[in-house]
Amino acid sequence: MNFDGINALVLGGGVSGAAAARLLISKGARVTLADGNDTAALRAALERAQADGARLWLGKKELPTEAFDLCVASPAFALDHGWIKFCGCRNIPVISELELGARCWKGGIIAVTGSKGKSSVVKLCADTLNLAGKSASPAGNYGIPLSSLALEKPELEWAVTEVSSFQMEHTAYLPSDVAILLNVQPDHLDRHGNLERYRELKLKMFKIMREGAPAFLPESLAVDGAIAERLELLRFGVNADANWRWQAGCLRGVQAGGAVEIDLRGGWFDNEIFGVSAAAAAGVLHAVGVSATQIERGFKQFVPLEHRMEHCYRSCRGVDFINDSKATSISAVMAALKMVKTPVRLIAGGLLKEDLSENIKELLAYKSKKVYLIGHCSQEMFDAWSEVVQCVQCGAIEEAVKASVSESQAGETVLLSPGTASFDQFNSYCERGKRFKELVRTVAD
Repeated sequence: MNFDGINALVLGGGVSGAAAARLLISKGARVTLADGNDTAALRAALERAQADGARLWLGKKELPTEAFDLCVASPAFALDHGWIKFCGCRNIPVISELELGARCWKGGIIAVTGSKGKSSVVKLCADTLNLAGKSASPAGNYGIPLSSLALEKPELEWAVTEVSSFQMEHTAYLPSDVAILLNVQPDHLDRHGNLERYRELKLKMFKIMREGAPAFLPESLAVDGAIAERLELLRFGVNADANWRWQAGCLRGVQAGGAVEIDLRGGWFDNEIFGVSAAAAAGVLHAVGVSATQIERGFKQFVPLEHRMEHCYRSCRGVDFINDSKATSISAVMAALKMVKTPVRLIAGGLLKEDLSENIKELLAYKSKKVYLIGHCSQEMFDAWSEVVQCVQCGAIEEAVKASVSESQAGETVLLSPGTASFDQFNSYCERGKRFKELVRTVAD
């Protein structure tokens, strides 16, 4: 795609939009960057794009009526957004910032999608590639936008790219060299409508990747024949017939006729939840030429991301504290409960994004000593769970931490795994997690 001389519209003044604007300008396009907000902070964030030549169109309900050759949409712009419909009515092609970056990126692309665990796998793969002497950077939904990578670091060999369902709504071109779908669990159904549509967006990534490329999917996930026929389909999981599988203490892989074994003992991935994701990552790394020894080294040196099963404190009374604020779905809470080996005092609640699953009740009854509920959905969770586990409505996280600390005993774990979005009481899951850690350090002893 030749961008020289075109008149381009970029929707969204966040990180993705600013990256798209700057890349388009570098390719010779005229750019109008539109955002419905107009604040001092937004204008400050867009100073660099404006200095490069972008025209800002901020705080307006309507888009300019001039003719545009192309629209680049940030992930926040859903298919039913008024500005997307505006472009459709005027036959303006709409692509994602991700697609724009892919069209300008000269290196290889490792694409990672799924409902949970994407960012950790992206970081794991990028870190391990760099340790192995293959230059790489996280990109996409985690890391930096692919458009920024194409503009600022074109010399890198690999863009390890986290791909979200939001991005895939406007993406028709993403020529990945290798790709992973980690899992499909109910998420973002408020935007996509139903699980089937969400699943379609996850699988779309495989329909537009390079033909014949390795594609890693969960062992139990069914795919249509078109995907299976055009790709090298590889499975990961825990069963013996998977190409890459986790078993306690190690990963085993069979690929390209050879057997590979990776030692995980004592590391972050030595459990079924993270171990299965590590199996997929190991397969991808092996496929792009990283040796078993280098993969093992990368896995053992891996530093986990903040707010994801983060062991943040151990009190002098022998109580562990885990910050899993990134757990914004019920399935993520279930995974967290399975990973903790000691009795759990669970802090949960916030802005619920889905119906409460019946499947969690057995785990709550088996693993939890008590549940401390916070936020908007605390009554709903209380009504659903109090029949199987003792629950108390605390309202705010401050009260939940205080109560769980005072009641906890040696050998137990206080786990923040909300199962919800944070926007009822916090600006982000990061803010929620940081607040939890601050409170724990203050009151735990």
